[in-house]
Amino acid sequence: MTKLVLEKFLPYRLVRLSAVVSRDFRAVYGPDHDLTVPEWRVLATLGEFDEMGAKAIGAHSSMHKTKVSRAVRALEERRWLKRRESAEDRREEILTLTPLGRKVYAEIVPRALAFEAALLAALGPEAEVLLAGLAKIEASMDLRDDGLIRPPSA
Repeated sequence: MTKLVLEKFLPYRLVRLSAVVSRDFRAVYGPDHDLTVPEWRVLATLGEFDEMGAKAIGAHSSMHKTKVSRAVRALEERRWLKRRESAEDRREEILTLTPLGRKVYAEIVPRALAFEAALLAALGPEAEVLLAGLAKIEASMDLRDDGLIRPPSA
């Protein structure tokens, strides 16, 4: 029987690395702003796109709708985001950052970019190879409506 060496198995390595990077990245937005991972993802998504519905945020950030909903509620309670009814679909609300939310986002972004730069600097010239490889993996995956990435159907 063929054995799987988990420590060399690419999907396992990617998940494990993702967990460590996510944990360490929390030091960028967590201590000063007391954000959870889902709250950060909602804040970052709205900071990038200005406005979006919760379903689209979930798909973009690969989060389940309950996590998005809780994060939205928490950010709204802190007055970092606001809701308005969608003109196209009355069942959907459009979310935007408030001036306070934009201020927090603007405080975090330079630190986030510095964190990324440190990761890439640790790779040296091989950083471009890694980024190209990640782009190829991402291009080969199928992003479904639920926001989860899966291998393409045969």
